[in-house]
Amino acid sequence: MAKRDYYETLGISKGASASDIKKAYRKLALKFHPDKNPDDASAEERFKEAAEAYEVLSDDTKRQQYDRFGHDGMRGGAGGFGGGGMNMDDIFSQFGDIFGGGFGGGGGGGRKRRMKGANLRIKVKLTLEEVAEGVSKKVKVFKQMQAKGVEYTDCATCHGTGQVRRVTNTILGQMQTAATCNVCHGTGQSITRKPSGTDEMGMVREEAVVSLDIPGGVEDGMQLSVRGEGNGAPMGGVAGDLIVMVEVLPHDTFQRNGKNLHHDHYITFVDAALGSTSEVPLLGGKAKIKIDAGTQSGKIVRLRGKGMPSVDSYGNGDLLINLNVWTPKKLSKEESKMLETLQDSPNFQPEPDHGERGFFDKVRDMFT
Repeated sequence: MAKRDYYETLGISKGASASDIKKAYRKLALKFHPDKNPDDASAEERFKEAAEAYEVLSDDTKRQQYDRFGHDGMRGGAGGFGGGGMNMDDIFSQFGDIFGGGFGGGGGGGRKRRMKGANLRIKVKLTLEEVAEGVSKKVKVFKQMQAKGVEYTDCATCHGTGQVRRVTNTILGQMQTAATCNVCHGTGQSITRKPSGTDEMGMVREEAVVSLDIPGGVEDGMQLSVRGEGNGAPMGGVAGDLIVMVEVLPHDTFQRNGKNLHHDHYITFVDAALGSTSEVPLLGGKAKIKIDAGTQSGKIVRLRGKGMPSVDSYGNGDLLINLNVWTPKKLSKEESKMLETLQDSPNFQPEPDHGERGFFDKVRDMFT
């Protein structure tokens, strides 16, 4: 089944504010929460669907990526980028922000809050060839991780529930309220043992190797999100994400404009006048193009489908060959005499007609 649009899932418009997104998600989460819909698989699915939509649209980077490329651009799944495949622990880790840490299930006993690690950001440099094919890379990152040997026990204040309940007397009788435990911060646990060299939460900074599967067609400045590869969180919390910024290195032969590539190709005056064939480079190969007799400098030859792939899988762009007629910088005496005999020939006088397109027309065509 095709995945529903995230805005449609939350019942909001594409111009919705962050506050509107949060309100819409909270309404759906309350409606389809598993505790209110026991043994209802469809409600649980709607609950997860709403959480996934909120996870993407509440993050400015992911939202921009989704608005531009849709679900294909998110690349969910193992080792991939963006949203998709959230489990219940991922979802409930959001509730501290949405419901103030006091919303949960489990027979009214509350649900422990799981901490979430901070996101990490790195920059990855790619060649145009790597962008054209897509590439797998391994990168080293330093991140906070829970040290081995850390031991926990139930918090003595909240007795492992993550919440502290208070009973107050009012004119209407006794009222019971629940608040996040200020000792364990809602985790329900406290540290009893931690190795030396760790911080107060039992965390240590370590080097890790992360595998990246970068799809073909990414653009310079694009940010991709690898779920769960950011800083870890203490007490079995949820790891943050690794935000990967793409930097595409300049190419010696081609210039890129979206999906299209541009290449300046020089031909001789003789080939331009008489017509010929010429070999031009491709990304990963070569091709021959026809030079028509009477070709003018600035003519553009379009090789369809020889440009860059689209990250949203909508096909390749084109390669635009800009033909430039090369004028010799130095001539021998014999060459000068030969050209002087042709100087007064009517055929060598510029006579552009309406079919000859100007510079601005050609530039406009490049972007259409």
